[in-house]
Amino acid sequence: MVDEQVANGNNTTSKRAIITVLGADKVGIIAGVTTALARLGINIIDISQTTMRNIFTMIMLVELDKAAKPIQEIIDDLENEGKKLNVEVRLQLEEIFKAMHRI
Repeated sequence: MVDEQVANGNNTTSKRAIITVLGADKVGIIAGVTTALARLGINIIDISQTTMRNIFTMIMLVELDKAAKPIQEIIDDLENEGKKLNVEVRLQLEEIFKAMHRI
């Protein structure tokens, strides 16, 4: 039953977050961000990315259950990676994201 819930995206026991990336398009943005996530032990569940008139945008749903650091350190690390890549990287816990985007 648990595996079926995970497969259907209904796993309520995992701690998940939404990560957004925005900035001028250039080579290496996806590699830089995903490498930072791998170093932090963060699993990418879903990812969508597009470039609109040379503006790079990416949104990811990630799982934090096996993260190597506390949430604030993860946020700081991702912000620092964003500075290196000259993009904005933001992380928001899924429950906060959902609460803010309810109609």
